[in-house]
Amino acid sequence: MKELDGKHIVLGLSGGIACYKSAELCRLLIKQGASVQVVMTEAAAQFITPVTMQALSNRPVYGSQWDAREPNHMPHINLSRGADAILIAPCSADFFARLAQGRADELLSLLCLARPADRVPLLLAPAMNREMWAHPATQRNLAQVAQDGAVVLGVGHGDQACGETGDGRMLEPAELLEEVIAFFTPKLLAGQRVLVTAGPTFESIDPVRGITNHSSGKMGFAIARAAREAGAEVTLVAGPVHLPTPHGVRRVNVRSAQEMLAVTEPQAQDATVFIATAAVADWRPATQSEQKIKKDGSGQTPVLGFVENPDILATVAQSERARSGQLFCVGFAAESHDLLAHASAKRERKGVPLLVGNIGPATFGQDDNALLLVDAQGHRELPHASKRVLARQLVAEIARRLP
Repeated sequence: MKELDGKHIVLGLSGGIACYKSAELCRLLIKQGASVQVVMTEAAAQFITPVTMQALSNRPVYGSQWDAREPNHMPHINLSRGADAILIAPCSADFFARLAQGRADELLSLLCLARPADRVPLLLAPAMNREMWAHPATQRNLAQVAQDGAVVLGVGHGDQACGETGDGRMLEPAELLEEVIAFFTPKLLAGQRVLVTAGPTFESIDPVRGITNHSSGKMGFAIARAAREAGAEVTLVAGPVHLPTPHGVRRVNVRSAQEMLAVTEPQAQDATVFIATAAVADWRPATQSEQKIKKDGSGQTPVLGFVENPDILATVAQSERARSGQLFCVGFAAESHDLLAHASAKRERKGVPLLVGNIGPATFGQDDNALLLVDAQGHRELPHASKRVLARQLVAEIARRLP
């Protein structure tokens, strides 16, 4: 699935060491189906060559408003009119000042000023030293360009080329790609606060062993990303998985079912949608050994007793906010057989308006899935597709069902 098919992006580079990331960003945009026209300032060309960006974009790079390749000598007009968006990455402190002041003394700022603002959005990816980022003048300029209609993306925190550490790094190319895709996604969940649980839980037997399952968390993470792209404020409660956090999503890591419940219950007090994708262990060992249980050579295996774990979905679904309609609850059922029967029974038992079923052994750890949606009116299938596609379809289903 190419999520930017048919989109034409003008990728502007202002001066900064983060220009090295723009090469990868250009490649990722094209990989997702976009066409990319690169425009560089003179300062940007000190950090990365136009030849590099031309090779990656497969288009001539523009850097001068007097470019003779344009018959009418108006690249600032011609390049902006066919764009679906202008993305400045990196956007330096100097370039923010140019935009805030409405300056137009070189091609890139001239192009931004001349764009049809009602149909060509301007996305800005800041990149600068931490002190420059925090300076009141920069913050005033950021506020001004946002007031003028530009979308100022966030910044990263970490090591900087100058040797200092702090805020001001340009977001990584993959994060910026997520931001561009999110920008073009319809905001079906605007104003909603979505809580997602994902992944397995791990129930300790002793300090080195435990009981878990094959859930990878991929479906839940895909749903969290899709909900955020649809405009929601998203909190993701994740069991022990090794997946990157979707950009813009708040993540809370937990380990056991009891820990997941302890985090989920208070978070649900502020949520408007709860999506329980986590494969929570039904049981945990009744006791946990403080030391590793050793073999004694007798051939006898230890006897383990089990107790039932708390039912997180049922607990949240039976809360006052859920019963009053303030919290829309969606459950998941990972079954091995008789999916419709088990999913329907689980929906009734848990008391949720929507239950999403799938065959666990066929999807755990995979990048694709097929879903069965069960509600009071019946059921329908979401055919086999990538979890990314299914997550967006499920988000649309949830949005349609909200009051």
